[in-house]
Amino acid sequence: MPSRYTATARIVIQPPAGADVRTSTAVSPIYLESLKTYEEFAESDSLFQTALQRFQLSGGPIETLKRRVLKVGIVRNTRILEISATLADARKAHALAKFLADATVELSRASSSEGDQELLAGLEQQERDIRSNLQQTEAGWSEAISRDPTAGLEAAIEEGASQRSALEEQIQGQEVEIAGLEDRMKGGDAGGETVKEVSNARARAAELHRQLAGLNSQMAEREKTLGVRQAHRDQVSAERQAGQAALASIEGRLREARSERGFRGERLQVIDPGIVPERPSSPNIPLNVVVALLAGLALPILFFTLQMSFREQRISWEPPVYRTGMRTRDE
Repeated sequence: MPSRYTATARIVIQPPAGADVRTSTAVSPIYLESLKTYEEFAESDSLFQTALQRFQLSGGPIETLKRRVLKVGIVRNTRILEISATLADARKAHALAKFLADATVELSRASSSEGDQELLAGLEQQERDIRSNLQQTEAGWSEAISRDPTAGLEAAIEEGASQRSALEEQIQGQEVEIAGLEDRMKGGDAGGETVKEVSNARARAAELHRQLAGLNSQMAEREKTLGVRQAHRDQVSAERQAGQAALASIEGRLREARSERGFRGERLQVIDPGIVPERPSSPNIPLNVVVALLAGLALPILFFTLQMSFREQRISWEPPVYRTGMRTRDE
C-alpha cells in the first residue's frame, strides 16, 4: 500500500466582538451545534474544486476525492475547527490544509461583510426615504405658515372681542337710559321731548344691536377660519415632529450599524496552520498485522465450523437403509 500523509490545520471560532463577555464564555450545546455551519464553509465543493485546480490534484470524481482526501470537524466541546488533508505528498497535504483553513476564514469574513453591507444598505435606504418625507413635510409646514397665517386672525379676533365688549357696554347704557325715560313717562312727563328722546335711544340701541350682531358674525367666521388653519397647522406640525423623531432614530441605528460593522458574526482565526507531516498516517502496519492475525485465526475456525455443520446436516438428511432376508457375502 502506498504511504499517505495527513496534515491538520486548526481554526478557533471566537464569539462576536460586540457580544457580552458573560454570554460569550458560556458554551452551550446549541451554540456548539450552530458552529457546525463553518464546517460547510471548509468542505464546500466549490472551495475544494478551487484547491484541486490550485494544487493540480486528480483521481476521479470530486465527491469521491473529497471523501478520501478531506476531513473537517469541530473538536468535541470546543470552538476549534480542524481541517485535515491526506495526500501521498506530505508537502502538498500541508499546503492543502493551510489553503483550506485560510480560505475558510476569508469566506467567513466575506459572508459577515456581505451581511453588514446588506444591513447598511437597507438602513441607508430607510434614512433616505424618511429624509425625503421629512423634506416634504417641512415644505408643507412652511407653506402652511406663509399661506395661512394665524397671527392676523388672532389679532383681529382680540380686537373684535374688545369692540364687542364696548358695544355691549353701550347697549347696556342705552337700555338704562331707555328705562329711565320710560319711568319719566310713567311719572307723568310724557311731553314730546321725552318721547323723542325715548325714540332716539331705542334707535341707537337697535343700531348697537345690529353692529353687535354683525361683529359676532364676523368674529364667528374668523374663529372658524382660525380653527381650520390651526388644525391644519397642528396636523402638519405633528407630522413634522414624527418625521424628525423617525429621522433621529434611523440615524442612530445607522451610526450603530456602522460602528459595529465587522463585529456581528463569529471571528475565525487560524491558530495552527499545521506542519509538514514526517510520518505517514497510512498504511498503519501494526494495525494491519493485528487485523491479519485475527483474520488468520478467525477464518479457519469459521471455515471448520461451517464444514462440520454442513456434514451434520447432510448425514441427517440421508435416507434410511432397510435390511432384507438375504445375507451378503460379508455377513
